[in-house]
Amino acid sequence: MIKGIGAAAGVAIGKAFVLPNWEWSMPETQVNPVDLAKEFERLYEGIRTSKDEIEFIKKEFREVVGPEESSIFDAHLAILEDPVFMSEIRGIIERQYKAAEVAVKEAIDHFVAMFDLLDDEYMKERAVDIKDVGNRLLKHLLGAPEVTLPSDTKPYILVAKELSPSQLAHLNPNYVLGIITMAGGKTSHSSIMARALGIPLVAGLENKLQSPIQTGDFLIIDGDNGYLIINPDEATTQHYSVVRDRQREKRAQLELLSSVEAMTKDRVRMRLASNISSVKELDMALKYGAEGVGLFRTEFLYMDRKSFPTEEEQYEVYKLVAEKVGEHPVVIRTLDIGGDKHLDYFQLPEEENPFLGYRAIRICLDQKEMFKTQLTAILRASVHGNIKLMFPMISSIEEVREAKAVLEEVKQDLDRQGIPYDRKLPVGIMIEVPAAVMIADFLAEEVDFFSIGTNDLVQYVLAVDRMNEQIAHLYHPYHPAVLRMIRTTVESAKAAGIGVSVCGELAGDERSLPLWLELGVTDLSMSPQALLKVKHRTLNTTASEAREVAKQCFRNREIAESEKQLTQFLDKHIIQYVMKSDA
Repeated sequence: MIKGIGAAAGVAIGKAFVLPNWEWSMPETQVNPVDLAKEFERLYEGIRTSKDEIEFIKKEFREVVGPEESSIFDAHLAILEDPVFMSEIRGIIERQYKAAEVAVKEAIDHFVAMFDLLDDEYMKERAVDIKDVGNRLLKHLLGAPEVTLPSDTKPYILVAKELSPSQLAHLNPNYVLGIITMAGGKTSHSSIMARALGIPLVAGLENKLQSPIQTGDFLIIDGDNGYLIINPDEATTQHYSVVRDRQREKRAQLELLSSVEAMTKDRVRMRLASNISSVKELDMALKYGAEGVGLFRTEFLYMDRKSFPTEEEQYEVYKLVAEKVGEHPVVIRTLDIGGDKHLDYFQLPEEENPFLGYRAIRICLDQKEMFKTQLTAILRASVHGNIKLMFPMISSIEEVREAKAVLEEVKQDLDRQGIPYDRKLPVGIMIEVPAAVMIADFLAEEVDFFSIGTNDLVQYVLAVDRMNEQIAHLYHPYHPAVLRMIRTTVESAKAAGIGVSVCGELAGDERSLPLWLELGVTDLSMSPQALLKVKHRTLNTTASEAREVAKQCFRNREIAESEKQLTQFLDKHIIQYVMKSDA
């Protein structure tokens, strides 16, 4: 049993297929100076073809997992447009008279070596993206075929030194039981995509194997705990077969809960909504019984485009979502770009700390015409359903008042045109920075509801970038400071008589349910994949017992104490929920 990194959950059992490494045969002769223009033309044609391919892959992958995960390929397109990377290639051709493919290979090697020297594991993993893009370009320059995967119908566990997003996008999930990579970790793009596709993955096995895995080896991988077992004995195979079958059975049972109300054993009703980025995600959420949309991330309407979406385009999407959801609420968050989310056609400034910089509401208040276009579309759509409006990244009363003033201007424009909208449209804010928590009582007097964005709140409270592997172990949602921030926010909302919900990843963490029951938070919004697990958790929980555990958590001084108590409560009270025939 070899310990790696559990990068995507689940158990897989089957035979290995080892993906060959990229190997290129490069020309050794120099280019005649009179033929340099031809080499540049070959380079530019290869770039154009590579871009077309990446756009096609991105579109195909988006259909499977939605826009958020498919945006990984935006980083690949950005590399092909990066002036530093392209300047390096052109310089090698021009000054050393080398063929375009040789220049590309040398540029890849140079930048990968630079990334490997960095201490930041997250940045090291970006070297895979450079290799992926470079290999795609080399393929076209050399006229070489892509390394292909097995096309027969026998499922396999894929083994690779590293797996590029392009290769992963071509996988058929019906044939790939699991994935093993020697390099990479939880934040690599291949890991993110594997989680989206529901394929178990164990990464980080470099230098941990006594001998290389061979195609045909019988393997077991445990993506939950990060274990790889090569050619296991019968008892081990039987054990993991039982674990795998139980996981499948649990998934099947959970799907039976789609139409069941989320209610504790002592009749406390929870309302579970979903976070969405697209209509495709909404369809999945409604299939699993979501009671509305607690967070519509509208920035994904702005991506995969060459210009800002028009008012009409946005209106049609908001209207469609509202109509699909019906009487349940749809909370639409205004544009939240910046940080790690960029638009190809909107140039953001270079910043030392983009997560602390020009992003979200700060951009909207600076780009008021763009902001007004979105607000107009949302207001127009508000007559078609139960829409609520939410501003992100609020840190002061001044920002709230300025945003509401822009909203009033838009309402007046619609009034002049005689266009109907919901005049009682609820307006709320996301609580995701410590400043907002500390003035939550003031902010509660300005808005109709709060939504606690726990992902950013944890990051900002603890000063921890959770995507940085070196410090990811310091990212603790159950840190006493985070719990106190959440409690302060909820108490301020209740004192002002406004609604409060939670929409970050903590909402979809089954262990956290006792906290919400103790705080009286009954509205949670999570990914579609988490809905049924949290509902199952709710159905098997007694609120009065859960509150006692939560009270202790709010008194704890150490993170480990709260994690242990919440985990033990989960393990003790979760049982298989069987549907009654008359349910």
